[in-house]
Amino acid sequence: MEEIEAMRILIVEDEKKLCELIARALKAERFAVDEATDGNQGWALANSYEYDLIILDLMLPGMGGAEILRRIRLQNQQVPILILTAQDATEEKVRNFEAGADDYLTKPFAFAELVIRVKALLRRGPVTRASVLRVGDLEVDRLSQHVKRAGKKIELTSKEYALLEYLAANPGRVFSRTMIIEHVWDQSFEGLTNIVDVYIRHLRSKVDDPFPTKLIRTVRGVGYGLGESTDA
Repeated sequence: MEEIEAMRILIVEDEKKLCELIARALKAERFAVDEATDGNQGWALANSYEYDLIILDLMLPGMGGAEILRRIRLQNQQVPILILTAQDATEEKVRNFEAGADDYLTKPFAFAELVIRVKALLRRGPVTRASVLRVGDLEVDRLSQHVKRAGKKIELTSKEYALLEYLAANPGRVFSRTMIIEHVWDQSFEGLTNIVDVYIRHLRSKVDDPFPTKLIRTVRGVGYGLGESTDA
């Protein structure tokens, strides 16, 4: 029987003990792990090998994490990047998300949460990073977080927007309720997956109901997707 190659993760973290603990937690989940404890080594590895995910500290000796993030995104728009930092300022988070980070964990954190975030990022698949997402006559501007359909502006709450952006970044793909919760709410809501149905209804009332073509799709027994279809 052919052995399946493990997903490969790079950890760039200058606190050696923390780096080792993260690596141990991920190896226990059968991931292959490379470790770097300074920015220059981290960039050398990221630039030399294909990783399925990168865990990146911001405060690093040598090359800083923000510069590593910038360089990676110049040549690789797909690899998921999880930022680790002691900085919890909203402005810092926004800056790094706009630079191409996919998720953010503030130190100290629980290793169980780190593993959940890693698995959620790996399940997403390739990510579209265009600043404006277009599906039919729907436009989602990721920088301003403005949404328009047929030129008409649509007002959404922050969670409605996050859900719509997730679907719009992957048009035609169908996501389970659990996948949506782990992405939009960044945690597991065991037994509360009906919250997704509630937000889908909210989105439909704003994005679909006023327009003749329906974009939000329900695939019975599977989940939800976005794209023009006759089975909406």
